Amino acid sequence: MSELPVIDVAPLLTDTTGSGKRAVADAIGAACRDSGFFYISGHGVPPELIARLDAAGRRFFALPEAVKDEISMDKGGRAWRGFFPVGGELTSGRPDLKEGLYFGAEEPPGPLPLHGPNLFPAQVPELRGAVLEYLDTMTGLAQGVMSGIALSLGLDENYFRTGYTADPTILFRIFHYPPAPPDDPATWGVGEHTDYGLLTLLLQDANGGLQVRTARGWIVAPPLPDTFVCNIGDMLDKLTTGHYRSTPHRVRNRSGNERLSFPFFFDPGWDDEVPPLPYAAGHRWDGQVDFTGTYGAYLLSKVSKVFPRLFESTL
Repeated sequence: MSELPVIDVAPLLTDTTGSGKRAVADAIGAACRDSGFFYISGHGVPPELIARLDAAGRRFFALPEAVKDEISMDKGGRAWRGFFPVGGELTSGRPDLKEGLYFGAEEPPGPLPLHGPNLFPAQVPELRGAVLEYLDTMTGLAQGVMSGIALSLGLDENYFRTGYTADPTILFRIFHYPPAPPDDPATWGVGEHTDYGLLTLLLQDANGGLQVRTARGWIVAPPLPDTFVCNIGDMLDKLTTGHYRSTPHRVRNRSGNERLSFPFFFDPGWDDEVPPLPYAAGHRWDGQVDFTGTYGAYLLSKVSKVFPRLFESTL
């Protein structure tokens, strides 16, 4: 059970006439105003694809550390792709109790940071196909969810698709969390943070660990079968001047088992500026994400604190 709502988004993906979309949009809007977190069902992502991705991820993290380091992030250069070890990523200046793989849209090498080719392990060749198919599938799903968010704001359903997400910034992670030490409550798999972009779609395994800070206090967001956890990020908070909330969350793996999670980040285009929507005047504004410039500049300012040594050496 969860205190967060479960929203069937199938009408956003399949209802070409528009009937049924309004109710879904209203439910999404209510969730965005309340906590910025909700579950989505009816998403249409094939279970077979999820199973392939999960199996390939587990095969990779079972490899010896030296083998995983063959695709370490320092070998990805400015693209910031590849593997980092436990403790290699910082949240609020503290090492996280997790290791992970960074991916993004598959692109040729180029001058932009956080763009370029992905790094895939030779020892797990099936991971490449699963990741690239997953990126394509989740991009379509995210566009559909964003159409519901647009409708919930009184905008045309294609507002984001033809604007901020016409050429979205796509980032994807696979995180592996060892069990948290039972006698060390200060150690977190991921410390308290908000996400940077528009929308996050999270696939989590059966072990759980996600916690969300709401007006009612911290609540758990346990894994629910055949759902994704969806939350909005700083850019949607900024667009709506806080009417829709980019909510702090954190992870602590108390299951006693290894935990895998698969966050997919769907963000504005790299060169897009993100001014507040005209309708939004008068809503809550606390300056949390008050900045000027492009989304790419904002993203770089954030990731430079997550991997400071890598940032200094590659950018």
